[in-house]
Amino acid sequence: MRNASADRPSARPVRLGLRENWPQFALLVVVNVCVGALVGLERTTVPLIGTKVFGLTSDLAVFSFIIAFGVTKALTNLAAGALTARFHRRTLLLAGWLVGLPVPFALAWAPSWGWIVAANVLLGVNQGLTWSMTVNMKIDLVGPARRGLATGLNEAAGYVAVGATALLTGYLATAHGLRPAPELVGVVFAAAGLGLSLFVRDTAAHVALELARHPRPVPAGERTGPGTVFARTSWRDRSLRGASQAGLVNNLNDGLTWGVFPLLFTDHGLGLAAVGLIKGLYPLLWGLGQIPTGHLADRVGRKPLIVAGMLVQSAAFVLALALLARPLLAGVVSAAVLGIGTAMVYPALIASVSDHAHPAWRANALGTYRFWRDIGYAAGALVAGVLADALGLNATVIAAAVLTAGSGLLAARWISEHRTAATEQPLRR
Repeated sequence: MRNASADRPSARPVRLGLRENWPQFALLVVVNVCVGALVGLERTTVPLIGTKVFGLTSDLAVFSFIIAFGVTKALTNLAAGALTARFHRRTLLLAGWLVGLPVPFALAWAPSWGWIVAANVLLGVNQGLTWSMTVNMKIDLVGPARRGLATGLNEAAGYVAVGATALLTGYLATAHGLRPAPELVGVVFAAAGLGLSLFVRDTAAHVALELARHPRPVPAGERTGPGTVFARTSWRDRSLRGASQAGLVNNLNDGLTWGVFPLLFTDHGLGLAAVGLIKGLYPLLWGLGQIPTGHLADRVGRKPLIVAGMLVQSAAFVLALALLARPLLAGVVSAAVLGIGTAMVYPALIASVSDHAHPAWRANALGTYRFWRDIGYAAGALVAGVLADALGLNATVIAAAVLTAGSGLLAARWISEHRTAATEQPLRR
């Protein structure tokens, strides 16, 4: 709970902006490297642990760990927005790391598949708290003018780490087996993330400054509670609805490829190192690409990048099947195109939600958006498992292409560019 000493004005002058707050911003970037690296442990090896170590034969059973992760992370994202009204962001960041500490050990020595699923519940809480707080704190620090760049840098740090760790675990699995060496790398990242987070300063004063400068304060008596904001972000506000559905389908893609691609490409003769390359290349390009696309979203607007990025992702799935006669080429090309498309979408969506949310309820709006976005992990794994068991892996990839293209068209219809005035719109009572 917040205390009086924590709410006293800081001796340091509080200013908004990337340049003005670069030491704390840079520290949060490094923290998010550790956040991304912890989830990157699972990208290459865990689906194969399910089939090769525990003998699972149902694709839905294999993908159950992704469903557990996605549902838990989504609910934690939603709760995180409400929790920021009672606890400082820094406190929630530290709590997330404490929950994540057992995860690498559980993955390395789990005696049954149920332990892997349980570890992913902990991982979902860890990711929901730590990633939510790093992105919220960066947005708090930079103010309205550089949200696209701030989110681009945050997401770039996390997803480059996801990709690099996926590559590393693929090579470790080739040399030392699927367990325990690849998973124990996560101990280093969890300990480093917790240690670095002790030096992070809270951003409550920056939020207060932005509120004080906002052109239209929230009217007295207007409801800004979690339920009201959830309804607005989910369906009442047309643009926020468009962003939420696009985020859900974007992560549906990620959840689907997380489970399907290792199985698809090993079925076509690729080894662990090659699968690790494919699974690493996708988030690496996704991560690195968000630096220029986040900056571009501040200049040309959010909507063009969102719509185009969803269509590019759809094309990536088509390419994966069209080139499957040469599986390594199919994997590399589809991963590269998918990474580029996702890089276009990711920072633009977060920035768009921030544009349409007043600072007084922005944390809850971002929590709601991230809830729908990360439900996509579970939805993707569920869709993939059902379709793969019934129709095969190829049909699952085709379904992903169709869903993604449809989501891009909905985004084009619903999302509007309204970076200044949108933040002034009152909530419905």
